[in-house]
Amino acid sequence: MKKVKRLAILGAKGTRGQRIAAFRHFNRFYTRRIGVLRERPYEIPLSLTEVRVLYELAHGNNLTARLLATELGLDAGYLSRILARFEKRGFLRKSPSDSDGRESLLWLTKAGQEAFAQVDAISRDEVGNLLGSLSSSEQDRLVCAMRAIEELLGGSSKRRSAYILRPHQPGDIGWVVHRHGVLYAQEHRWDEHFEALVAEIAAKFIQEFDPKLERCWIAERDDEIVGCVFLVKHSKTVAKLRMLLVEPAARGLGIGKRLVEECVRFARQAGYRKITLWTQSSLHAARSIYEKAGFRMVKKNRHRSWGHDLVAEIWDLTL
Repeated sequence: MKKVKRLAILGAKGTRGQRIAAFRHFNRFYTRRIGVLRERPYEIPLSLTEVRVLYELAHGNNLTARLLATELGLDAGYLSRILARFEKRGFLRKSPSDSDGRESLLWLTKAGQEAFAQVDAISRDEVGNLLGSLSSSEQDRLVCAMRAIEELLGGSSKRRSAYILRPHQPGDIGWVVHRHGVLYAQEHRWDEHFEALVAEIAAKFIQEFDPKLERCWIAERDDEIVGCVFLVKHSKTVAKLRMLLVEPAARGLGIGKRLVEECVRFARQAGYRKITLWTQSSLHAARSIYEKAGFRMVKKNRHRSWGHDLVAEIWDLTL
């Protein structure tokens, strides 16, 4: 029973309570794994909060105690005591602020810089040892997951970072097939026959590609592929939208909407009179994008594919 409950807590989907429990479980695991519960994590006489303050002082510019307290979310009195200890150790010097005579700018002394260098070297070694137990691909997965956490919880300014759309190039089609297989297995539990279907569609696109009437768009963000869509010839007057996908970490940025808009724009320029697409009733996010773009469902039928009973839908957009 305990094992079943644990799996439910750690699952990718669940109730709000289960998500909260999973979040708290991860937080406990992470703090234990990284070692932040140790009183002397860097084997020097500095607390964890003091290490955070030292890091900001080493990387900041024109910092004041007020700005530092805001950046780190620390109580002003608590930070004041830390800065006083730093001064006593010879780590910190102050200079008057030109913009506000009531505040002082904070700078690390040579001794403070040396203390930070020691902390930084030990931290790098610890992280390097931790990553050393993982393969290169596992390290990449870990870094991507950390980036997703930071972006999702760090505020809208980071989440709205720029992305670009570009034509396909060598290597992209393999990514399209791979990520469709992985994500649909993870999110919908579709089996490998779905990946085989995507591989067939992608291979046909390359083998019969007509650049005047067909197009693939690849979305990139921070030099990583985060999405794709294809528009292919269905008949002389009808184009078919296929294989729309957006990576989980990039959802919410409007990439899916933009990819569909590019398909519509290109179809009009190419002289098509209609765009059609085939989707499943369970793909709610994609269906919402199609509906907002003006597509309307014209047909549906039940079928069993990829290990599940599904309802297929055909949506059309008259241009």
